[in-house]
Amino acid sequence: MNPGVLYIVATPIGDLGDITLRALEVLRNADAIICEETRQGSTLLKKLGLPTKELIPLNEHNEAQQVSELAIRILQGQSLALVSDCGTPVFADPGHALIRQVAEYGLRVVPIPGASSLMAALSVLNFKIEQFVYGGFLSRDANQRRNELMRLRSLRMPIVLLDTPYRLTALLEEVSRTFGKDHTITLAFNLTLPSEAIYRGTVSEVLQQVRGRKGEFVLVIH
Repeated sequence: MNPGVLYIVATPIGDLGDITLRALEVLRNADAIICEETRQGSTLLKKLGLPTKELIPLNEHNEAQQVSELAIRILQGQSLALVSDCGTPVFADPGHALIRQVAEYGLRVVPIPGASSLMAALSVLNFKIEQFVYGGFLSRDANQRRNELMRLRSLRMPIVLLDTPYRLTALLEEVSRTFGKDHTITLAFNLTLPSEAIYRGTVSEVLQQVRGRKGEFVLVIH
């Protein structure tokens, strides 16, 4: 029996038209789909017009227990597709432990590229970017967040930050205190959705435009 494959499948971040033909083929033919929450996974399949599949939850609560079982299923010949709630999996989502286990077994891990809020945001910057730092999600602890921002400020290159939709204003206020209100930023807001907007300017200028708003975003400090 030949071993299966673990596919890392990018899915749309908003506009369903961003799904790739290859992603559709993999999701259609996979033995099962690994997702953070089965409800989200079921909704995704319905929206994409794909047949019902076995959906396996993999999240921060059960990842340690699920990894070995999933790796064994692949070893026994099943092909599994890992998706996140949206976009490219693993950056800020579960999956690292599974990929590590599958790789240790010598099994194939195949990326199926597609939508990525990170790359979409970087692609619309109005300056040439040769290097950047992926800061991702900062610590939830206020003091630790402050220390992380201070460390990032010292790096002297564009910094990419993410956070939950309801923390947009709070994050911009923290960036203003650490980097200064006149520091230049680009905010990619609700990418690929009808409300998509790209805000460019100083922290204070952008904060004035989006204060109190909620939405998915990528913040680039430069």
